[in-house]
Amino acid sequence: MKSWITANKGFLMFLVLFGVFRTAVADWNPIPSGSMRPNLLEGDVVFVNRLAYNLKVPLTDVVLVRLGDPARGDVVTFSSPKDGTRMIKRLVAVPGDVVEMRNERLVINGREAGYDMVGTVSEQVGSTTTRTTAFQLTETTDGEQRAILVMPEISAARTFGPVTVPEGQYMMLGDNRDNSSDSRFIGFVPRELLIGRAERVLVSADIKGDWMPRGSRFLMALD
Repeated sequence: MKSWITANKGFLMFLVLFGVFRTAVADWNPIPSGSMRPNLLEGDVVFVNRLAYNLKVPLTDVVLVRLGDPARGDVVTFSSPKDGTRMIKRLVAVPGDVVEMRNERLVINGREAGYDMVGTVSEQVGSTTTRTTAFQLTETTDGEQRAILVMPEISAARTFGPVTVPEGQYMMLGDNRDNSSDSRFIGFVPRELLIGRAERVLVSADIKGDWMPRGSRFLMALD
């Protein structure tokens, strides 16, 4: 065993450094569900900047240095405060914000987001084979626009609040508003559970169809 380690110490050092890099500097995150549609699709693999917010001790949630402030509109990977599952959602509210939703319409600090209809699409409901009509909308907050989906024919948490985001915590919502397990169900997300900011799609394949690469999504920047 000792001789094998000696003969392969260069490779073993590479594995250690690669592990540190992935857990402290940069990472990638496969998208397994449709909770961020239409912006992220099942089969996308996104690049995650782990240094966007915090420098952590590798393999832990211990923050050594705060490097940047999470902002409304960021697409964020984080560990669920409910069960530790890695998730990816849209950060919609920061500490001190007063947030409510009135029949799908997001209101932050008394200012209602703007909505414009883009069109209708057929969407799968969760992990079932059932499909329903979804409306694709453009949501505008703080002068920034993003695409979201709503599914009026299914039961969903379309109204809540108002609630105040506690100090050191953040509110996350899926862009697929009626098909997302987010802060409406798992609660606010503490800063130490933030993993990083998702910045672009690295590669993509149609995992729900024929597994063909989606070349048009390679290296696509996220809104």
